Amino acid sequence: MEQKKLTRSNNKSLAGVCAGIAEYFDVDPTVIRILYVFLTVFSAGFPGILVYIILALIMPVAPNNSESGDLEKKD
Repeated sequence: MEQKKLTRSNNKSLAGVCAGIAEYFDVDPTVIRILYVFLTVFSAGFPGILVYIILALIMPVAPNNSESGDLEKKD
């Protein structure tokens, strides 16, 4: 069984944080983005923006699918 890793997605609007969370939980990225906007607006904005910036800095970027395919061909 392959273990999931929380990574920033290549399907990104800003930094790929919401799309990465959506991929981790197998949910549509639009749903996560809408939830994020509502939570940010209704929590006075600043904490949500700060959490997003922190996640963008600490979450690793997901490997590019074309790069992983190239690596498999070389072996």
